[in-house]
Amino acid sequence: MTTMTHDTAVQRRLRSGLIFAVLSASSFGLSGPLARGLMNAGWSSASVVAVRVLLAAAVVLPIALTQLRGDWGLLRRNASLIAVYGLVAVGGTQLAYFNAVAHMEVGVALLIEYTAPIAVVGWLWLRHHQRPGSATVAGALLGITGLVLVIDLRAGMSTSWIGIAWALAAMVGAAGYFVLSAHGDGSLPGTVLAAGGLLIGGLGLLAAGAVGILPLHATTNPVVFEGFTVTWWIPVLLLGTVTAALAYVSGIAATRRLGSRLASFVGLFEVLAALVFAWALLGEAPRAIQLLGGALILTGVILVRRGEPDDSPA
Repeated sequence: MTTMTHDTAVQRRLRSGLIFAVLSASSFGLSGPLARGLMNAGWSSASVVAVRVLLAAAVVLPIALTQLRGDWGLLRRNASLIAVYGLVAVGGTQLAYFNAVAHMEVGVALLIEYTAPIAVVGWLWLRHHQRPGSATVAGALLGITGLVLVIDLRAGMSTSWIGIAWALAAMVGAAGYFVLSAHGDGSLPGTVLAAGGLLIGGLGLLAAGAVGILPLHATTNPVVFEGFTVTWWIPVLLLGTVTAALAYVSGIAATRRLGSRLASFVGLFEVLAALVFAWALLGEAPRAIQLLGGALILTGVILVRRGEPDDSPA
């Protein structure tokens, strides 16, 4: 009976973790096309990120304070985790990604950024001696192959060395996002980590802009997408509430249920979501080879899950 109860709890945790992971990946996938629209309207990438994360912090902060219940000691004990999460996983990653998008197409930037699962596997192997099994390695190879097909580099997409450098920086930040989201003993609520990280990341970007390190400028020009135009505050609102607040909170919940390794591979669905949103908002229609790539990504995620221990998450 005890074994059956344990198995049921593990399956329930896995199911909810996968739901949170897909929700997070889909929400993150919307950010690139929305940010491209704002940047085409005259916004700097740093301004897009700063407004996005600070608005998200304003949304999540009341919930975080309620869950914290005045336990400021818990906040102090996790101050370093929150600070690194805010500067690396939130501010740094998104700034690097949006700068990459400014120099190349959304798909190419995502291909480079989402080699992050390989970095996660390598980190867990080197740092925590969690050597990946054959199923995990096979799933990783299928997932990365699927990414290459989804991006379809033969289609003549433009790129640049500056864009590649920013995309690689985003990859490092994305790997840090999955590792840091699973860090700790579970006593720090995910909303507190998200709110603190979003607030620190946003304030860090504003400070960098104030001293002239980053260009901060925005406009109230209408934002033009494929076939329609909207006022500037609509994509800003969606960036803050959906692609940041919802995405980070659900992403932390997913990683704490699935572990860093599995969550990072399920996060590859962000690429598929980004392609769908880029099709709808920017007119970048997916091709048959990209649909095949999506099937390989799904197969890779299933293999990675089979390679995880039965009592995962670790």
